[in-house]
Amino acid sequence: MLAPITVAEVMRSPVETIRPDESARAAATRLFEQGIGSLVVCENGHPVGIVTDVDISQLVSKGGDPETTTVEQVMGTPLVSIDSEAQIEAAAERMRENDIKRLPVLEDETVVGIVTTTDLANYLPHLVQMGRADEPPAERERVSVRVDTAYERDEWEFEYLGNESQIDVGDTVRFSKTLSEDDVEAFAEASGDTNRLHMDEEFAEKTRFGGRIAHGTLVVGIISSALARLPGMIIYLSQDVSYLGPVPLGTEVTAQCEVVENISDNRFRLSTTVVRGDGEMVIDGEAAVISDTMPDNPS
Repeated sequence: MLAPITVAEVMRSPVETIRPDESARAAATRLFEQGIGSLVVCENGHPVGIVTDVDISQLVSKGGDPETTTVEQVMGTPLVSIDSEAQIEAAAERMRENDIKRLPVLEDETVVGIVTTTDLANYLPHLVQMGRADEPPAERERVSVRVDTAYERDEWEFEYLGNESQIDVGDTVRFSKTLSEDDVEAFAEASGDTNRLHMDEEFAEKTRFGGRIAHGTLVVGIISSALARLPGMIIYLSQDVSYLGPVPLGTEVTAQCEVVENISDNRFRLSTTVVRGDGEMVIDGEAAVISDTMPDNPS
């Protein structure tokens, strides 16, 4: 029998902390200088929350002022933690249940360490994936099936400007979705591309990107999502792309495709771009497709 491994054996210690009344800018400075992704928020020695680099990024992206915003206003609370003597399987389950990547470790209500999914992956690679094995992402939240797609989701957005029955030059289609951590991890598992730039936050923070980014091929896949919503049964012939910028996890991206040439019969050439929510173009290119007639009564 294998000996059980406790959280105390794999946690990182000591832990960087910050007071709730300090500014978000002070937190950002500490995170950058220490090269870490989170700070445990302590008041009078007692942990009350956690603030991460993502919390600071979201504050700035929404126009918040990090000078006047306190850590208390952006921190995650109530604090989800675990006892140092708990087994690592319990830590993995707690992370999964709460959809978090960092778990402060306590002894007698005092913070003594922190454990991350990266730490646990060395021992439990099969347990630290977010989401439950009996509920794959592809089986959740499916809605309003269209004729040309198997399913849609409420959070996806698309718009087609053109003839609903036939593609023509000048027609455009847009498709938007947020590339989540689950999307990136599912793509890594399906493709085998487990580059640490995409999978390991602490590793990625030390790169030129300053954090994890989505796979370039995953971002290009949003173009395929847009093309699938053109009239007819769309079949890819080719796709040329230039990668212009990174897409951090949790970023909404929009693919826009415009029909620029009727090559012959039902073959078309399109300009294809992907832009982030801040308006910056991250993909530029061209595609060629066939638009076949849809089979009768597709199932």
